[in-house]
Amino acid sequence: MGAPMADLQSWAPAFLAGLALGAIFFGGLWWTIRAGLTASQPALWFLCSLLLRTGTALGGFFLVAGTDWTLWLVCLIGFIAARAAVHRLTQAGPARLTDRAGDAS
Repeated sequence: MGAPMADLQSWAPAFLAGLALGAIFFGGLWWTIRAGLTASQPALWFLCSLLLRTGTALGGFFLVAGTDWTLWLVCLIGFIAARAAVHRLTQAGPARLTDRAGDAS
């Protein structure tokens, strides 16, 4: 009976960390796309964002999970759950996207 509770006690923080890392990664992606539409050098903007977001996510995964593959999996599940949440929170209708694209040109 002790093993499942021990797993749950280590999985909950890993899942929450995955949620936080996913929110940072995908929230940062959303912010980068919005800012990149009006940037004078969008390629540099996107490249720097990609490196920063990926480094943060991988570093966070390594700090949380280390070499334990089960913690990596639980953290990844949280990361993917955050993707769904960020997508839902930032979803724009087609009219808003068209208006935003028109502002950039």
